[in-house]
Amino acid sequence: MATVRICLCGDEGTGKSSLITSLVKDVFVTNKIQPVLPQITIPPSIGTPENVTTTIVDTSALPQERTNLDKEIRKSNVILLVYSDHYSYERVALWWLPHFRSLGVNVPVVLCANKSDLSTNINTEQVVEDEMLPVMAEFKEIDSCIRTSAREHHNINEVFFLCQKAVTDPIAPLFDSKESCLKPACVSALERVFYLCDKDQDGYLSDKEVYDFQTKCFGKSLQEEDLDNIKQAISKYSASAVTPKGVTQEGFILLNKIFAEKGRHETIWIILRTFHYSNSLSLHSSFLHPKFDVPANISAELSPAGYRFFVDLFLLFDKDNDGGLSPSEFTSLFAATPGLPSTWSDSATDFPSSTIRNEAGFITLQGWLAQWSMTTFFSPKTTLAYLAYLGYDPPDRQTTSALHLTKPRKRNHRGKKLAKTERNVLLAYILGAPGSGKSSLLDAFLSRPFSPTYHPTIKPRTAVNSVELPGGKQCTLILEELGELEPAILENSAKLAAADILVYTYDSSDPESFAYILQLRSQHTYLDQMPSLYIAMKADMDKSTQRGDVQPEEYTSSSGMAKPLHVSVTWGSISEVFVHVAEAALWPGGALPKGMEGEEEVDWVRWWVVGGAVVAVGAAVAGIWKRATRD
Repeated sequence: MATVRICLCGDEGTGKSSLITSLVKDVFVTNKIQPVLPQITIPPSIGTPENVTTTIVDTSALPQERTNLDKEIRKSNVILLVYSDHYSYERVALWWLPHFRSLGVNVPVVLCANKSDLSTNINTEQVVEDEMLPVMAEFKEIDSCIRTSAREHHNINEVFFLCQKAVTDPIAPLFDSKESCLKPACVSALERVFYLCDKDQDGYLSDKEVYDFQTKCFGKSLQEEDLDNIKQAISKYSASAVTPKGVTQEGFILLNKIFAEKGRHETIWIILRTFHYSNSLSLHSSFLHPKFDVPANISAELSPAGYRFFVDLFLLFDKDNDGGLSPSEFTSLFAATPGLPSTWSDSATDFPSSTIRNEAGFITLQGWLAQWSMTTFFSPKTTLAYLAYLGYDPPDRQTTSALHLTKPRKRNHRGKKLAKTERNVLLAYILGAPGSGKSSLLDAFLSRPFSPTYHPTIKPRTAVNSVELPGGKQCTLILEELGELEPAILENSAKLAAADILVYTYDSSDPESFAYILQLRSQHTYLDQMPSLYIAMKADMDKSTQRGDVQPEEYTSSSGMAKPLHVSVTWGSISEVFVHVAEAALWPGGALPKGMEGEEEVDWVRWWVVGGAVVAVGAAVAGIWKRATRD
């Protein structure tokens, strides 16, 4: 909020102009003041909430000024409604507040009983109880109330401070004064704050966690005596809210309720804003969805900081240390979020079937990290949003530090082959005839038992896991079986470009199986531009000669590519296949047809000739210049 615009309203003679002059001049002006003062602007100062600029607008209640009055009311951020006697007080509820509603104005109202010096026999508590509380109970737009005296300069700064605070720190979203309770949205936000501050997730805020919370939110330490006083205040409301282990979630909510009841709602807002909440009690869009663009031919991956965060999160919620997240542990982990990411439940991902689980069916740390790596690859904005929900909040407050962009794919300096791919997350499309073993390959990738029953794949399906390469390097490999969407995906240039390698599978025991690959590649000739690997599945069965003009080994050899790998998902060595796939994706030059290299050599020669011509021309010019200077 850059500017707070305060509109003073009230009957004639209630002292609106005197309040303004008393604020500006810091003293009561006894001379006659003009009926309506010109607009004034107060620049930001140390004492101003959120260091905002404040504009104060005086108005007249005369009938002939009604148009201008309504115009200023509509432009305001907050209304200071002033009354000074019984008549003007009656008008507050009977005319002014209903009039604001009739204009459709939805801004906070600060109710001000001015000229308190004329009622010396009445104390503030009596005025609040007899006059203000009844009106506040009926009109929820009233944010706060105060007694002032321009003559005695009583509560002048305070009344305008309340107006500023009503805009920067509104009570309405937080507290229901009629029911005397925090509103559900506020409770929900504070529950999430408690969740994030309960670092050990034991259900209590220990003394250390409270001290850390105080430092994070208010930038200063909390004294032990102050902490004891806070605990005592909470205990008065509920004996079970404070235990030897610390403050419970109930106690934390009660503490904030006490702040609201005592008019210290700015304290609640400091807490909520520290945790990136907006005035609507939703997380700021810029926090959930920071700017993070991924250019073409580049992908997003988790940075070391991102990996560390997800590792720590898993270990924190694996309470029984069994290496897997049970359903209850999983529910607890996602308690501060809207639930599982929508991308995890779509037909292709079908979490948790998409990743590694233990024998009990619980997701393992390896599967957890692989799932987030895949999410980041396909939808980095989803990962960024969930990093925010789950409490990733580095010192620079930039959630994008948990991700990084890969280098673009490029050819080597000779232009003959694709250079090594600088990626840790790789995508392989699995293509092949129905029944060729694609689904069994994905199951084997996830260490699932082989099922001899054939189930045709209709919808796309993905499997993600980590692969250890020779030398110990780890990468994440995503295998995607396209199902009936195969033609559409192969014709989608953006989808095809996302893949690092195409894996063609055929049933080595079925003489008709390899023909599907030949037909696919003849229909989509641009597939020659993609790195490819061929796998002969079901090698544990009798090998059949493939019908057609060319056998798989001859086809790959004529293209200058590696011969098909003969494998069976029933063999213990099946895991080696995925190492081959990852290596071919990382070093794609050897997985390209040799015809691609020839095209690149032509380009290289062309640039070599052009470069030589430029050098020759340059030498000629230099020679002419030298002769000219000698002459």
